[in-house]
Amino acid sequence: MSEREERGRTPVLVLDEAHLLSYEQLEAVRMMTNQGMDQDSPLSCLLVGQPTLRRTMKLAVLAALEQRTALRYTMPGMSSTETTSYIAHHLKLVGRPDQLFTEDALSLIHTTSRGYPRAVNNLALQSLVAAFATGKNLVDDASARAAVSEVVD
Repeated sequence: MSEREERGRTPVLVLDEAHLLSYEQLEAVRMMTNQGMDQDSPLSCLLVGQPTLRRTMKLAVLAALEQRTALRYTMPGMSSTETTSYIAHHLKLVGRPDQLFTEDALSLIHTTSRGYPRAVNNLALQSLVAAFATGKNLVDDASARAAVSEVVD
């Protein structure tokens, strides 16, 4: 007896990094959710991925899976204030509650990353490395610019 019938619960399958799935793998997901011929799905499936997933799902070969998609959500980037708080929070977690980034550096990191957490993480880390490499105690605009050229180029 299935989990759904036995306990009244719907199993959830979460596929992270779904933007890396091939068409064949996405078709297999569609087939897994097609057991009841669209009457009822045996499970709920969350496809989590980068923006390219949305574009891939729009392709004609995946129309049947796209039609089964009940909900779509795109996470917006953080605001400048949220990006600053995000970096400060991570610094506190590692024992650095003091100001380590200048406002100019934070602004450049935010603008370049568009507030997306993974990009903020990469730029902040590279900015720290650039500041260390030049013997600075504070991540300034020059360190952030060096990070941008390292990460973006």
